[in-house]
This record gives sequence, C-alpha cells and structure tokens, in this order.
Amino acid sequence: MRGGGGGGDGMEDDGRPKYAQIPTSFGHELRACLRCRLVKTYDQFMEQGCENCPFLEMDRDHENVVNCTTPNFTGIISVMDPGRSWAARWLRIGKFIPGCYTLAVAEELPEEYQVAT
Repeated sequence: MRGGGGGGDGMEDDGRPKYAQIPTSFGHELRACLRCRLVKTYDQFMEQGCENCPFLEMDRDHENVVNCTTPNFTGIISVMDPGRSWAARWLRIGKFIPGCYTLAVAEELPEEYQVAT
C-alpha cells in the first residue's frame, strides 16, 4: 500500500504494522495462519511471523510456523480497507490489518496455542 499517512515506514504509531506482507509467490508454498487466516509464504512467516498474531511467536520458529499455519485452505481475498469492506466483515476479518487472507481453512489452531488468543 502506498500513501496514506505515516512516515512511509509501514508502521503505526504504536509500533504495529499498518499492513501485512503480500505473498511473494502464489504457488504451493503459501500458508494461512490458523487464527486470523492471513496468507503468506512459509519464508515470510519465518521472517516476520503473523502481523495480526504476534503472540504466536512464529518469526524465526519453525515449529510455531508449522503448528500455527496450514497449506490447506480455500481461496484468497486481498483486503485493502478491512473496516470498510463488507466482504472483510462477512469473513470476520474486518478488525485485522490490510493483507491477503484465505476464505476458509478446515483445520483449527492447536489447543496449546489457543490459550494466547
């Protein structure tokens, strides 16, 4: 995303990112966060974790990336303004940051990670 306030560093005043990384490819290496359904590549989750779910501590932790994401999901939607998007509200992702999300995942976040949510 370009323009729109801030110093152009992609961060909010409170240190949170303004938007999620966009997947660098759209092949079989895509994964979706099991909590918020954000879609990125495995490498992107390893580098920055999940921008919506930092408490899952996926960045630089292979086990957490594997346990908290899945390659099995249906469809992708790109959301630029979640608060104003009827589709984002319908998918219950309206409170998350702009990014690419899956329409549906069949798996659930493992119980040991649900305590943090």
